[in-house]
Amino acid sequence: MTAMMHASLRSDARPGAGQDPAGQRVASKLPDMSAPAFDTRHLDLLRFSAAAGTLAGEWPAAALDRLSLDAPPAGAGTVPWTARGEQRAVSGGAPELWLHLQATAAVHLVCQRCLQGFDHPLHAERSIRWVADEAEAERLDELSDDDVLALPAAGRVDLQQLVEDELILNLPLVPRHEVCPEPLAMPADDLDAPLAPSPFSALAGLKTRRG
Repeated sequence: MTAMMHASLRSDARPGAGQDPAGQRVASKLPDMSAPAFDTRHLDLLRFSAAAGTLAGEWPAAALDRLSLDAPPAGAGTVPWTARGEQRAVSGGAPELWLHLQATAAVHLVCQRCLQGFDHPLHAERSIRWVADEAEAERLDELSDDDVLALPAAGRVDLQQLVEDELILNLPLVPRHEVCPEPLAMPADDLDAPLAPSPFSALAGLKTRRG
């Protein structure tokens, strides 16, 4: 039976520890109690996928400073997230390494049509297949629809940064209300003029390739 344990964000956590230094709680579901804790800021993808590990928790919205700096969260919110590792058996070859991510957040954006602020929910969900190097990632990109990335140095990733990347990539390229709450000040003929692109539009290419 799968056991539940609480792990701090340090890989050398003592039994019973369940909070990181900032106080947010992280739960780690592992196949047995002898499995080690995982450090979310330096997540070992090989060990995590081999253990079929699951991590879940909440980060303060302010901790995701790249997201909060450019699109401040509405109020003092949190960002719930989950991460699950998986190894898929391959006939005649090494197992595939997968990382499944989900996260939600709320940001406050400025409508590019009426210039009024509005709250916008974000939801990121992605399954990433990790391969040995960039050459293999490029080869598989041409052969399948999977999201393929090269393993970083030492096979470790900063899970918080990865989740933040995914949320940024789900920001609208041109933020705007579905229906603006106030009458527009501009003439009606100007409504079809091109809207200013989001400062995050340059990140769209990261959906298929991230360094």
